[in-house]
Amino acid sequence: MSAVLKAAPQPLSALHPDERAARVRLAACYRVFAMLGWTEMIYNHITVRLPASVSGPEKQFLINPFGLHYSEVTASNLVKINLAGDVLDGSHHPVNPAGYTLHSTIHGGIEGAHCVMHTHTTAGVAVASLQGGLSQSNFYSAQLHDMVAYHPFEGITIHAEEGPRVLASMGNKPAVILRNHGLLSWGQTLEQAFAILWTLQRACEIQMATLSMGAAIPVPEAIAAKCTRDALQFNPAHGAGRDVFDALVRQVDRIDDSYKN
Repeated sequence: MSAVLKAAPQPLSALHPDERAARVRLAACYRVFAMLGWTEMIYNHITVRLPASVSGPEKQFLINPFGLHYSEVTASNLVKINLAGDVLDGSHHPVNPAGYTLHSTIHGGIEGAHCVMHTHTTAGVAVASLQGGLSQSNFYSAQLHDMVAYHPFEGITIHAEEGPRVLASMGNKPAVILRNHGLLSWGQTLEQAFAILWTLQRACEIQMATLSMGAAIPVPEAIAAKCTRDALQFNPAHGAGRDVFDALVRQVDRIDDSYKN
């Protein structure tokens, strides 16, 4: 991964409109995560792959500047890198090697992975560390029937050789539980990835609360499969989470809209 600076960062106004829009939307997402409490100090990542109108045939994506809290991320300080980890926009900010390794693997290895999100929430890490993982025992886990993959813990994700094993573990499943580590989702859009991660996070929270009280009531396979078919928030034909994400962005705007800068 390279951090060679070839030019000063361009102002937002000078960028391709598609890149500018992607930056503003991703920066808003970081602020949404901060508002929801899905932060881990300066760690974890949300990344968005730029469209071909911006990157051409090369796969490029935006990632948070390492060292900033999610509440400090803005459209202009996001860092543009390629799959090799080269900084492409003259950013003076470093990139976390762990985030680059995991996210570049998924952006490069799954054609539909436009957006990748990764968290270390208490409920997420707790379920990831639990023998048996996610239980099909509540309203939200039932909506993820046959959508969840597991990847065994191999330590901090800074070694490129783990990448093919991550992809093999994931297959085509968009919700991923990284054993002993945390949660991950990917989607064809940022909003779809968010809807999947929110549902997975909610399922983990309810499972953790249920286990504190006793044994859970399992949801039958047929009912869970029906719930997943009926869960329109994941379906691009029904907005794939855009409406709920927009509502959260409006909340952020009322608090602090500096992410647009």
